[in-house]
Amino acid sequence: MYLAVVIDLYSRAVIGWSMQSTMSRQLVCDALMMALWRRGFPRGVLFHSDRGSQYVGL
Repeated sequence: MYLAVVIDLYSRAVIGWSMQSTMSRQLVCDALMMALWRRGFPRGVLFHSDRGSQYVGL
């Protein structure tokens, strides 16, 4: 199982996550969409990743 987590850098709270049996772009997209929904689709946010292969094309 693979876990993708989106953390708010200010509060250090987990605001989005996704778990799947494969490491794919969809894993990351699901975690990011959860974070955006939970924050009400804010404008001007910054998403920082470790630039792994699953993040290519986001």
